[in-house]
Amino acid sequence: MEHLDLHHIFELGLILVIMAAGITAVAKKLKQPYPIALVIIGTLIGLLNIPVLEPLKMFITEGDIFNFVILTIFLPALLGEAALKLPFSHLNENKKPILALAFGGTFLSFLVIGFSTHYLLGLSIPVAFVFAALMSATDPVSVLSIFKSMGVNHKLSTTIEGESLFNDGLAVVLFKISAFSLLAYMDMGWGGLTSGVLEFVKVVAGGLLIGGGFGYAVSILTKYFDDYPLEIIFSVILFYGAYIAAESIHVSGVIAVVIAALTFGNFGSKVGMSPTTRLNINNFWDVAALLANSIVFLMVGLEITRIEFADKWGTIGLALLIVLVGRSIAVYGSTMFVKGLPTSWRHVLNWGGLKGSLSIALVLSLPGDFDGRETILILTFSIVLFSLVVQGITIKPLINYFGLRAKHSGSKEYEDIVANLHRHEAGIAEIKKIKSQLFIPEPVYGEMLSTYEREIEDIHDNLDRLLEEHPHLKTSQLITLKKHSLYAQHAKITELEQDEIISIEVAEKYKEVLNNDLANIEEEDVLKDSK
Repeated sequence: MEHLDLHHIFELGLILVIMAAGITAVAKKLKQPYPIALVIIGTLIGLLNIPVLEPLKMFITEGDIFNFVILTIFLPALLGEAALKLPFSHLNENKKPILALAFGGTFLSFLVIGFSTHYLLGLSIPVAFVFAALMSATDPVSVLSIFKSMGVNHKLSTTIEGESLFNDGLAVVLFKISAFSLLAYMDMGWGGLTSGVLEFVKVVAGGLLIGGGFGYAVSILTKYFDDYPLEIIFSVILFYGAYIAAESIHVSGVIAVVIAALTFGNFGSKVGMSPTTRLNINNFWDVAALLANSIVFLMVGLEITRIEFADKWGTIGLALLIVLVGRSIAVYGSTMFVKGLPTSWRHVLNWGGLKGSLSIALVLSLPGDFDGRETILILTFSIVLFSLVVQGITIKPLINYFGLRAKHSGSKEYEDIVANLHRHEAGIAEIKKIKSQLFIPEPVYGEMLSTYEREIEDIHDNLDRLLEEHPHLKTSQLITLKKHSLYAQHAKITELEQDEIISIEVAEKYKEVLNNDLANIEEEDVLKDSK
């Protein structure tokens, strides 16, 4: 009987995958954001009585099943895939808005929504702040799929993605403290506040340490292998191992996965991965993330139909207003002192802070006897549905309205030339590297090298012509060169200070000059891109 049950579960899982893949395929063919299509169709399937799908709906909408699938199976994979492919240099370039939003914005949102729902909706303090934590987590998948199709500036995309990766971890920590410890800390008075802060720091720091340690260890391990199927397995073990290890000692598994994947994707790819391995690991996680996201958003649509919304519309409407206002205060307040962030970007960051599967999975993880659980379920499901459908659909017109998808003339041709130049030069570097290893005869080596060098000469001619026709492209490259030059100068000053060749006073003097120059260039760069 047990085997029959497992067989039946497998059949239901396969039906879910087929449905998710079919809807995703159609949405991509029609050039529409697939997460929104999955949520809408999942909701319709949940509302309609389709006899053949009833067993699937019953299975998926079990709270424990949904919670396990999202938090344990898919969350580490989705976080790991996103962080794996996010270059640290991109995070570093956009660190000010990302840190402001992920830390300042998350806390502002948590406090504003928590106190507002307590006083305006009459929710108890624990219920209000559990809800606030759920509404402080953002899901960038829908927005980024739209950004990618529209060619939105990568700095704006990186900011939204970076905020989500880090604020998810903070929101989960705030959720657990609010759900299970808040009353105890409140009863302790000021001592409780101190204990709460220390608990928060412990959970976050623990996640950082475990993620960094796991990421570094697996990165070093890859140095001893040049076998991409095995190294893909290492990456799977890394993401799930970091998550489970962190959760088992009650620190943040979400933060652990993000830091582990960032370390592996940036440090590990340089010290231990061949180009073939990097390509295949990225391809593997592309497939895994697409499958996970497709199933997750379809499950969200099915799950939403479990909730009885009748007679709750007034409360839902006021809660939605509070969440939207809270997000606005969080975005505009936290980025108030971030220079070089155009107002149009702030508007898109505000409206693009969608809620997703993490919020639903967390609310379903609340114990059945948690006071106010049903109220939080109704409010969370309603706002996630509004967020994914209404905000997800309207973000595209908003981007068009602010002209954030506009490209300078000649940009596409320039990008084609740069891509060709880099791939040919990478090819030449690899040919030179493996010539002696594979005992390539000189005539074969020379012929291949000559072909590539002729193509590179032609590409350089095209590049010179393009820069003459479009002077703004030259300006953009000058800005890039200046930035890299200033980074190198800053590193050299630090090195001279560490070697005690110059004093701390002189080092600080030049660091301040260089930091000011960098800030001016970054502001110039952002303003150029936002035009």
